[in-house]
Amino acid sequence: MQMETLQKDMVAAMKARDKVRKDAISSLVSAVKKAGIDEGCRDNIPEEMVNRVILKEIKTVKEQLDSCPEAREDLRAEYQARYDILQEYAPAMMSEAEVESFIMEKFADVVASKNKGMVMKNVMPELKGKADGKVINQVVARLCQ
Repeated sequence: MQMETLQKDMVAAMKARDKVRKDAISSLVSAVKKAGIDEGCRDNIPEEMVNRVILKEIKTVKEQLDSCPEAREDLRAEYQARYDILQEYAPAMMSEAEVESFIMEKFADVVASKNKGMVMKNVMPELKGKADGKVINQVVARLCQ
């Protein structure tokens, strides 16, 4: 996802007077900008960083949704709407089969050692932001048996 796309969508939501959508995208834009400043690339924010921040924000909203009391329907609806909007911007994740073929292709020698910790140490930097950590962990556990 490009930063410019997020900003254009935010402007479009403002013009449409869609407050919920504007607020969700606005918080996402500010989180991306903050991450860009923190990592020293304020003006030219790479797509990988934008995707990483989007995933982090989705995780945060999911935790809010899960921890929200059942009695607070207004809050739950707000969190669910924000979650649904952020899901639209989430990068496509690799499937379990894709993760397994990637690991076997690039890290077959490390997998042969059957050392799960060593495999995870080598695989995670390559797949960070491209696949869910739980899926990677399950695939590596199965391969190291």
